[in-house]
Amino acid sequence: MNSPLSSLGVSLPVLAAPMAGGASTPALVTAATRAGSLGFLAAGYKTPAQLAEQIAEVRGSGTFGVNLFVPNPVPVDRAEFARFAAALQAEAEAGGYDVRLDGQAPVEDDDAWQEKVDLLLAEPVPLVSFTFGLPEPSVFRAFKQAGTVTVQTVTSAEEARSAAGAGADLLAVQGLAAGGHSGTWTPERIPGPVPLPELVRAVRGVTSVPLIAAGGLSTPAEVAAALQAGATAVMVGTVLLRSDESGAPAVHRAALADPGRGDPVVTRAFTGRPARGLPNTFTAKFGPVAPAGYPALHHLTSPLRKAAAAAGDPELVHLWAGTGYRNAATGPAATILTDLGRFG
Repeated sequence: MNSPLSSLGVSLPVLAAPMAGGASTPALVTAATRAGSLGFLAAGYKTPAQLAEQIAEVRGSGTFGVNLFVPNPVPVDRAEFARFAAALQAEAEAGGYDVRLDGQAPVEDDDAWQEKVDLLLAEPVPLVSFTFGLPEPSVFRAFKQAGTVTVQTVTSAEEARSAAGAGADLLAVQGLAAGGHSGTWTPERIPGPVPLPELVRAVRGVTSVPLIAAGGLSTPAEVAAALQAGATAVMVGTVLLRSDESGAPAVHRAALADPGRGDPVVTRAFTGRPARGLPNTFTAKFGPVAPAGYPALHHLTSPLRKAAAAAGDPELVHLWAGTGYRNAATGPAATILTDLGRFG
């Protein structure tokens, strides 16, 4: 591979994408490395201390990355937030969940952005990737000086041009078919359904920075199409959610294996930011009425989602999934990644 990945010893062009919320365990990252691939720890929603602990666990096992959420808040309307919280409270009480949602003030934090950047500059890791927004050029320069390769998530040719100008070493080109949050920098507008190979070609047309394609990839043929379109490598996430090393909860794993669950939908209902997941009662009931507002809605709905997951209730849980979720298999992550790389 003619990219910074080659110098880092990555031989398998099928990488393990970061999945915040617990799915991307240190064991999953290590398994990817041992397969000749590369995995990312997901710093999102972790404290700096929790992130440092996971970095210590994987450091020394080979090449790995850390993914950061760039602050790009979507302020929530207070009146709409209060209305939504009241509706959620009623749903929680109807389901017998002992959580307090109504009457809370919105939490609009930055996920300890600067503290995490400082940690990664003080104790450098091989790669750092960014999503949700574009850091200042000074951030890219600081990581370059620290010897860290930088990866910027983009969802359009316009974003790619800006990311290349800011100094990113690699661009992760994410299509709308991806599971979980869209990395769009303009979350008030959901990106269009452009096929991933077409999006890769569009980005390749505006920059020579090496590309990593992501979004809905679940078969060797889809991997091959993304590489043929101009990507140096691909990243996959949903197909790893049922793997042995995944930290996805049992309720999520079961939903992915449910043949009657239906096609994934894009919704703001869980976090106030567009994300793709399997349809359930929550997406149907609250998708049409949830206000935009990230991270306020994430913090608001989190207690209910956690309680439902603990109870094994899939109807009130974010079941993140890309369009290829039906190909998510059980077994070792290394086997899943290696099999996807057999496209020759």
